[in-house]
Amino acid sequence: MQHQAVPITARGLRKHYGPVRALDDVDLDVRAGEFLTLLGPSGSGKTTLLMVLAGFIRPDQGSLRFGSDEVVRLSPHKRDIGMVFQNYALFPHMDVAANIAYPLNLRGITGAEGQRRVEAALETVQLAGYGVRRVDELSGGQRQRVALARAIVFEPRIVLMDEPLSALDKQLRERMQIELRRLHEQLGTTTIYVTHDQREALTMSDRIAVIHGGRIQQLDTPRTLYEQPTNRFVAEFIGESSLLRVEVAGDTCRCDGHELRLPRAVLADGPGLLMLRPERVRVVGGMADDATNLNQLRARVIDCVYQGDTFLLQAQLADGSAISARGIAGAATLAALPEPGEQVHLGFSVEDTVLLPAEVP
Repeated sequence: MQHQAVPITARGLRKHYGPVRALDDVDLDVRAGEFLTLLGPSGSGKTTLLMVLAGFIRPDQGSLRFGSDEVVRLSPHKRDIGMVFQNYALFPHMDVAANIAYPLNLRGITGAEGQRRVEAALETVQLAGYGVRRVDELSGGQRQRVALARAIVFEPRIVLMDEPLSALDKQLRERMQIELRRLHEQLGTTTIYVTHDQREALTMSDRIAVIHGGRIQQLDTPRTLYEQPTNRFVAEFIGESSLLRVEVAGDTCRCDGHELRLPRAVLADGPGLLMLRPERVRVVGGMADDATNLNQLRARVIDCVYQGDTFLLQAQLADGSAISARGIAGAATLAALPEPGEQVHLGFSVEDTVLLPAEVP
């Protein structure tokens, strides 16, 4: 079951609800066959954008193209999209096969061809033989697979998913993330996925659009978003980070009286923010330690939290700024951890010294 993928192009999408700007002049380019995630907190605009793509909400302004077709005024059933809802939206009075066949019936695809497509969809989601089961006999993961089968059975150009894993427990959710990714690669459809879970987005996506305040703050690969966020919101929303005030001067900056080297000059001279990921920070021997390519800061340990596979060391600079370091919780490492109140030197490589603008644009 291989689907014909199309690119998606949105320009200047706006949607207001009274004074609230749910979408504020959004431009978006999705490549054919791409798995793109819309990621953001509640109220960010991500679900509104998905509903505009689906045709359930009409924007106040803007253009939306699927391939070369302008669809902004097209009704949902004419857009050739498969939709997976947060609550699956399965029909409890129908068996699994009838649920999956429903979109085929709407399109006049019945009889042997309809049955063939239903069986192919069940096999694709690894539920072959489940067609006669009742929906209420299925587990949460199986219901999610049925909802997926229903979304792909008519071979849509685009599949839209609205937080389809949010009702599952943690272990099942993580398994289904891998399954969804495998299914996407198998089908080759253009897929737009909505979530507020950063790890889920990082695990599944080709690219991620981080949305806040009705705007796309950054659209990049998972690795670029994590390693090189463009502003404070993205840095704080994706993963853990320590953000420290600095003064930039060329390819160096000063933080709490210490001069730090930068991998390159990225900001104009003046105030900025230094972003440090805790797993890139470690306790080192001291300022006399001239380890190659290492920046260091002096800090006082506030607490050290054991978290099973890792520990989180929380410390404070002389100016009161908080900084954290995360490490693997091996027996030898845990035995050597400093106590609260101790002065330590925290080191991080020049390549991990990431500067951001002082304020979110």
